Amino acid sequence: MSLFSLIACCFGYVFLCLLVFLLIAFLCYCLYIKYIHLKYDHIPGPPRDSFFLGQSPTIVREMSNGRLVHDKFLEWSETYGPVYRLNGLHFVMLCVTCPDTTKEVLMSPKYTKDKMVYKRLFSLFGQRFLGNGLITAHDHDLWYKQRRIMDPAFSSLYLQSLIGTFNERADMLMDKLGEMSDTNTATSMHHLFNCVTLDVITKVAFGVDLDLLNDSDTPFPKAIEKCLKGMIHYVRDTTFQLNPKNWKFISEVKDAAKLLRTTGRQWINKRKMAFQNGEDVPKDILTQILKTASNEEKMGKDDEELMLDNFVTFFVAGQETTANQLAFALMELGRLPEILAKVKQEVDDVIGMKQEISFADLGKMTYLSQVLKETLRLYPTAPGTSRYVNNDMTINGIHVPAGFSCVFNSYVCGRMDKFFEDPLKFDPERFHPDAAKPYYCYYPFALGPRSCLGQNFAQMEAKLVMAKLLQRFDFSLLPGQSFDILDTGTLRPKSGVMCNIRHRGPTSTG
Repeated sequence: MSLFSLIACCFGYVFLCLLVFLLIAFLCYCLYIKYIHLKYDHIPGPPRDSFFLGQSPTIVREMSNGRLVHDKFLEWSETYGPVYRLNGLHFVMLCVTCPDTTKEVLMSPKYTKDKMVYKRLFSLFGQRFLGNGLITAHDHDLWYKQRRIMDPAFSSLYLQSLIGTFNERADMLMDKLGEMSDTNTATSMHHLFNCVTLDVITKVAFGVDLDLLNDSDTPFPKAIEKCLKGMIHYVRDTTFQLNPKNWKFISEVKDAAKLLRTTGRQWINKRKMAFQNGEDVPKDILTQILKTASNEEKMGKDDEELMLDNFVTFFVAGQETTANQLAFALMELGRLPEILAKVKQEVDDVIGMKQEISFADLGKMTYLSQVLKETLRLYPTAPGTSRYVNNDMTINGIHVPAGFSCVFNSYVCGRMDKFFEDPLKFDPERFHPDAAKPYYCYYPFALGPRSCLGQNFAQMEAKLVMAKLLQRFDFSLLPGQSFDILDTGTLRPKSGVMCNIRHRGPTSTG
């Protein structure tokens, strides 16, 4: 036998061995998936579309057809009960609407963020995105260190000191609306709310003036939107990257994520240099965070990357969800004149013709608070969260073995008639101070130790912007527009909430 033939035989033998090994590995994996099915199939759930992908094809199909996937989750909850099973590869997720289990899991620090979901937000298609920031960190010690650094910057006392900046940015939106009123220009209120909330977060948090209401060329809003669109495909569709038709979009998503992180690095380094040089620095959230972080024993490169992770988190989540809430609230008020009249009357009674809204004024507008809470019941802008359960559990009388993800969806709970009578009706009286409080079925900012750090910030901002708008303007929705919901990672009005804006007459603000 020649040397060439010997080498060929060796390669053939190695290839055959590799093929056998891969076949055995594949069969073992199939058996493992079958074992997972047998382990959890006593739990009710919709039929699997395929052995490997479980119900994922149904979810992808809903997204591809422009339908809201959370409506499918609601349909499944009503069909299969307070706990139902979803499969994907060797993973199993339990979708839970049982209030007792919601309380048990979300209120306890022992149940960590689900790695399968939140680790996918570490990066987008290979480009670091949210990393190990406050939203995504599943290690408790890492999360707690960050939360300890961030907490002082989001305390109620510190936020009160920022009320002047909130007023200033909101007034810029009012000036823009005044121009549109004078020229009778129809406008997308969602777009304007996006601009003002991004202006607020960049000024209040990072001391930067973007002036998005007057500068439409800035790349940040488009970058945020691109990242959110990329995120929903990256998390929900495991085959998305395999399709060459999607590669251009994927490249754009990676560039958008890179832009946000590069910008964050520049702003943080600039502020650090100002500190080192003894310069005056803005009394904003970034300054507060850097001061608190400097008290830590050691800040290494990993800590700097975490700070950047949280910059991107605040930059995206700190404005997107509030803008969406404001847009949904205006959409509902625009088609419910009785509620609109009542909330306008409260605004007139509390602030009258005042230009500057105080923190005390915000506390007096209780009906406006009810409107904003009811908005988040029907339209939770960040509709779900999940935890990993590593111990056996009994949910609604069903024994569940350890090793599963527990998914909690506030959109689903908010639209179930067993929790809220006539759930599709927009009724702020559900949140009247004397009304019974929802028992672990209303959690637009999650619950427990991992609840949203910025919820006070967001509601303070939403309330102030809405109060100023209702104080100064009347508005009407353009006929013919959709009231559907668009899922881009967060929930937003598909129509953009197109409105005609008019100055309120002098007697209507008295």
